[in-house]
Amino acid sequence: MAHEAMLYKQAGSGSVKCFLCSHNCMIPVGKYGICNIRQNVDGKLYTHVYGKSVASHIDPIEKKPLYHFFPGSNAFSIATPGCNFKCDFCQNWQISQVKNPKDIPSGIMLPGAVVKEALKSGCKSIAYTYTEPTVFFEYAFDTARLAKKEGLYNIFVTNGYMSREAIDNINPYLDAANIDLKSFSDDFYKKRCKARLEPVLDSIRYMKKLRIWIEVTTLIIPGLNDSKEELKDIAGFIAEIGIDIPWHISRFHPDYKYIDSEPTPIEALNTAGLIGKDAGLRYIYLGNVVEESPTLCHRCGKELIKRYYTAVDTTALRGNRCANCDTLLEGVFES
Repeated sequence: MAHEAMLYKQAGSGSVKCFLCSHNCMIPVGKYGICNIRQNVDGKLYTHVYGKSVASHIDPIEKKPLYHFFPGSNAFSIATPGCNFKCDFCQNWQISQVKNPKDIPSGIMLPGAVVKEALKSGCKSIAYTYTEPTVFFEYAFDTARLAKKEGLYNIFVTNGYMSREAIDNINPYLDAANIDLKSFSDDFYKKRCKARLEPVLDSIRYMKKLRIWIEVTTLIIPGLNDSKEELKDIAGFIAEIGIDIPWHISRFHPDYKYIDSEPTPIEALNTAGLIGKDAGLRYIYLGNVVEESPTLCHRCGKELIKRYYTAVDTTALRGNRCANCDTLLEGVFES
């Protein structure tokens, strides 16, 4: 089901230049971009995953993870095959790391059907997740526009490698994003993800500037990105952008091509949390662990949001303020 792509231009000799993401692929006739999703067909760029849903589920918003965006609500979550990263530790590699989108069976769920199902299921938002929403941008864009008209919110769970042009296009419809900041080393991004660090940092800065609600996730991988120096760099960068940005420190488990490592020790996550606090971050959460991650008032310390797996208690909140001391809790909450 080929669909003409957005954000490309013809570049002579039949080639096209894609500027959907920061790879800026120059694609000859008949060839695909790095994502293996977008193909140059006779001088026009087409996406091969428009409407091809490989996953659709109703998820708690906390699973994205988003902890400061309508806590306790559900998000209708969709994905297509593909990714513009080649992470050797990918946790969803079965659907993201495909050489050809035809290799994975998928159903057809066009934008109107996605919005209909989200409304029918009582979800507050639609999350473009599981794989990388940038590579199914046209599908996400058309769905997000329809969703906004119906009063639904839109969420990207992303590696942050989209171009500024892509962010500008989706900005009127995008309400929140969880952005992976996998490392603070360009060498890590080049070796492990086949990408670069700076475009990710730029996306975090730019989305914050545009007032899209953002939360950041770092998967802590033993021996790769867990040094105190690197964690200080990550936490310091987030704090520089905004001490109100929640930082999700997630536990790694061996998967895909990186199976020779042990799961992240809980002590390493706790160390990262202390580093985040030292950097001034107000909201730090542990992910992929059994431990509870409540949200505390940064002024009086009162527990504002209690979380028990997927159950959420927000009775200590009054709108977006602490019921005890009236301090603002940064995020997007029910009024």
